[in-house]
Amino acid sequence: MKQRLYYLAAVIVVLIMWSSSAIAIDSEITRKTLVDIRGIHVFVENIQPNIEKYASRFKITKEQIQQDVEQRLKNAGIVVLSYNDWLKTAGRPMLYVNVNTHEYEKYWYSYTISLDVQQGVMLETNPKIKTIATTWSIEMTGIANIGTLDSIKTNTAYLVDRFINAYRSVR
Repeated sequence: MKQRLYYLAAVIVVLIMWSSSAIAIDSEITRKTLVDIRGIHVFVENIQPNIEKYASRFKITKEQIQQDVEQRLKNAGIVVLSYNDWLKTAGRPMLYVNVNTHEYEKYWYSYTISLDVQQGVMLETNPKIKTIATTWSIEMTGIANIGTLDSIKTNTAYLVDRFINAYRSVR
């Protein structure tokens, strides 16, 4: 029993250390891929069912995250493209937002929030081949229980601000 408690304590310490860590592909080179973006479409992935009913109490839903991210971008002066406008935009730039969760103990969740700028690209070796690729990204991992799920919303806003700063840095 003691050994299990020590193991659990060690896992919690590691997760707490990760709770404020952000991993990014945010460099001078990746920021250059943001230069010609005049507007961006926001796509938010569905919230996973394992956390959905608790997260909705904190207004952490796909729709609310979409609304919050778009409003934050608009407030920063970044044009948010509708789906139809996005389809007509060269490169089809998209800010892809994903909140991935895993319940590792009853009412405790580890999570990863990812923001990726995805754009249309052509292969250097064969310019006839076009695809969508991530050209800039940032992510954060953390832990929360059902009483502190608002940290997901707070950390998503933090990552959007990091994107805004990267975007502005090349303007």
